[in-house]
Amino acid sequence: MRIIPAIDIIDGKCVRLSKGDYNTKKIYNENPLEVAKQFEAHGIAYLHLVDLDGAKSKHIVNHKVLERIATNTNLKIDLGEV
Repeated sequence: MRIIPAIDIIDGKCVRLSKGDYNTKKIYNENPLEVAKQFEAHGIAYLHLVDLDGAKSKHIVNHKVLERIATNTNLKIDLGEV
């Protein structure tokens, strides 16, 4: 079994929504790269990233954050726009 953590991103920050409601956004970390590096340091090899701004606007919005994670880690990244 492979466990793949996910980072949901709004405004360049790690967030969680309740039942998909953007009005319930809770910020967990201001720096998604830091979180990705913590996963990697704990032996995680795969990461699922969700650009929630992109899902809402129907195009990638947080491309700089996604690029930073991809270029500064060795994680195998799957990108979703819900």
